[in-house]
Amino acid sequence: MNGLDKHPLVSIVVNNYNYETYLRTAIDSALNQSYPRVEVVVVDDGSTDSSAKLIAEYGARIVPVLKRNGGQGSAFNAGFAASRGDYVMFLDADDVLYPQAVQTVVEQWRPGIIDTIFRLDLVDADGKHLDVFPARSIAFDTGDQRATLLTTGRYSSTVTSGHAYTRAFLDQVLPVPEADFRICADGYLITMAPLYGHIAAIETCLGQYRKHGKNLWAISGGSTPLAVFRRSIDFDLKKYKHLTLRAEALGLSVDARLGSRDHQHLVQRIASLRMGPDSHPLVDDRLPRLTFDGIRAIWLHSEYRWPRKCLLMAWFAWVGIMPPVLASPAIAWLLSTQARPRLLDVLVKRLRRINRTALPVS
Repeated sequence: MNGLDKHPLVSIVVNNYNYETYLRTAIDSALNQSYPRVEVVVVDDGSTDSSAKLIAEYGARIVPVLKRNGGQGSAFNAGFAASRGDYVMFLDADDVLYPQAVQTVVEQWRPGIIDTIFRLDLVDADGKHLDVFPARSIAFDTGDQRATLLTTGRYSSTVTSGHAYTRAFLDQVLPVPEADFRICADGYLITMAPLYGHIAAIETCLGQYRKHGKNLWAISGGSTPLAVFRRSIDFDLKKYKHLTLRAEALGLSVDARLGSRDHQHLVQRIASLRMGPDSHPLVDDRLPRLTFDGIRAIWLHSEYRWPRKCLLMAWFAWVGIMPPVLASPAIAWLLSTQARPRLLDVLVKRLRRINRTALPVS
């Protein structure tokens, strides 16, 4: 990045696959930035709807990239190759950036920062506000997160549309490995980022993250809770693999049991083992060990306040020890607030408020 340039060029790469319904809104939000130097690259990953026709309507206002379907990783790679910006923001075609987003990110940049993250307003398919994502009770991990990443395999971040990366960073880690990150390519970039610099966070919501039935992690269209858990496990294992390879290339040591330090990953594993033991993908997993590791990970490697830690540790103990008829409802509570007993739902919301009050004000 040219640190002497008062207005560095920022590229917004819109990645699209069959999101014709939302695509125009995404492109318009990228074009209507208050910041003076923005280029908009729109990558269509072989859509079968009318996306290509819609993209053509923008003419020279955008840089169009029309390609065969290859997945989100390939869309990121193609979009980056077509971009010129000192910063690059990848915008999912069903999401939106607010007009001040780029200006705010550029103003917050400091030397050493390679990824600036920000919160998004969570909306439904029709744009109705649901919440903030991530919830304000969840603190972003900022600054130097290398040690956390190498120990646990995870740190607190956000989704694709809530990031602004420096080109200097992306030059070192792209292309995205397309075979492993056909979907959720942001997971690769998020995992690589702390190895190369610091993370900065903006608490203001600078866009909208759309939640609808076609999102990968949505339980709809025949998808089941067990399928969601299995996808999450597979995704984490791919991230761990590439983290280990990259860290070793940089001469860094990775904890040999990354997943056992991450309670979010362990939630998926213990739920998968309880719901479908015969088809669980990790054949060496055992309930007592997962229960112990989950409780230890919450206590040692999470920044929750003690009431929430106690609730989560109780969840692991319950799911790990109780018979399936009693463990299954507790697993369902993770995925659906409607499935929770009212008293438990009130308690969870109260703990979220308590955790929120403990967060530093930025």
